[in-house]
Parts: sequence; structure tokens; C-alpha cells
Amino acid sequence: MVKYEKNKWELKIPLALFGGEMKDKVIKALGDKLDKYKVFIDDVFEEMEGNNHYLRVVVDADFVIDSDLIYEVSSVIDKVLDELDLIEDSYILDIYTKEKGEVNE
Repeated sequence: MVKYEKNKWELKIPLALFGGEMKDKVIKALGDKLDKYKVFIDDVFEEMEGNNHYLRVVVDADFVIDSDLIYEVSSVIDKVLDELDLIEDSYILDIYTKEKGEVNE
């Protein structure tokens, strides 16, 4: 998706379109740390919104993930991403669940 905002072109393309390199690194680094929660990483991508740089991690499961579980899973993912140090610049980590019935394109 290409977006024009305040004389600035912004290209919003999930890293998965570039071979999923970041997603693969995150999944590999997490290993089996999410197994006990019975959730998995559905997608990982960077995105700019205005001046904010986001690293978005989408988790999914075979059940509806409640807010307590997303909090626990977020703590695990945050710790692993801090150790990986994948992005040099500062960013906002946004971990959220996929809405049931939603399909990635």
C-alpha cells in the first residue's frame, strides 16, 4: 500500500512480502516459548504511521485469546525481541491477536 501524507510518500508493505525474513527470525528466536500458551505467530511486520515506527506481531490460536493471555504472551515476545535487537531505530512494539475468521492475504 502506498500512502501520501504531508508531502511524504510512505510505503506500507509487510516484511512477509519480502520473504518473511523478520517473521522467520522472530519465530526461530521464540522457539517453543509460546507452546505452553497454545498460541503461534501469525505475522510480523514493520509499519510507519505518521512519525511512529511500529513492529507489529500478530498472534493466533485455535481459540479466542483473552486480554490476560495476550498480556502474558506479550511479555515473552517483548523479552525475546529485546534480545534479538532486530531494528536499530526506536519503535513501538504492537502485539495483537487476529480476529477470528480473519484471513491474511
